[in-house]
Amino acid sequence: MTAGLEWHQVDAFVEGPFSGNPAAVYNLPQWLPDARLQAIAQSHNLSETAFVVAAAADSWQLRWFTPATEVDLCGHATLAAAWTLFETRAAATAALRFRTRSGELRVERDGELLRMDFPALEPQPVADDLAARLGAALGIRPAQVLGNVDLLAILPDEAAVRALTPDLRALAVLECRGVIVSAPGDEVDFVSRFFAPGVGVDEDPVTGSAHCMLAPYWSARLGRDALLARQLSRRGGRLHCTRRGDRVLLAGRCRLFATGRTFLPA
Repeated sequence: MTAGLEWHQVDAFVEGPFSGNPAAVYNLPQWLPDARLQAIAQSHNLSETAFVVAAAADSWQLRWFTPATEVDLCGHATLAAAWTLFETRAAATAALRFRTRSGELRVERDGELLRMDFPALEPQPVADDLAARLGAALGIRPAQVLGNVDLLAILPDEAAVRALTPDLRALAVLECRGVIVSAPGDEVDFVSRFFAPGVGVDEDPVTGSAHCMLAPYWSARLGRDALLARQLSRRGGRLHCTRRGDRVLLAGRCRLFATGRTFLPA
């Protein structure tokens, strides 16, 4: 029997046990064919599976796959990949650089946190018909609808975000990667949920990349660069967000949940 491919399942942006967003992380000696990477991600059936290949001492190529497709940017699986490398390959390294579809991403240690340096995605106005279709799919009229890679619907309060039961089929056909709903938080600066049925993720537990839009929006609205956020999925998660010009710093804690090996067919 061959040794198989080792993987680590890491919960990112955790608040406590069985919280955060799980990602499977593979540290590969070289790239496998895309179809095989996609099949592995489909088998794990997590919102994202991350694959890394070493490029230099502190630099790695990084790709992310949902069960259905490869994506351009993923926060929680980047955090999970960095935690895995820090723990298994780069214990003495202060920061890691990842080469990705979204350019170079950096992750560094910050006490118990890992802090990612991501591009800020400025929310922009959307067409009235798209906003109306989004409202119909959500079953509520948002106070504001903005867009970039995702659509962002602003609701009045945390209770409205918690109570939301959207029509996932209707969300899946909207012209966007996913849909963020957000509101002021009761105990944190803002809360959110994230739905991406169009890419195979009905509701994501904790979505780092969504905060590339959320941090600029709430920073401007609240007049502060440093913000504390919570994602209100069933698992839940906590993110420390800092707006810094055209970048967003996203920090959170990770916890190892499982390790294993995948044995590929010949």
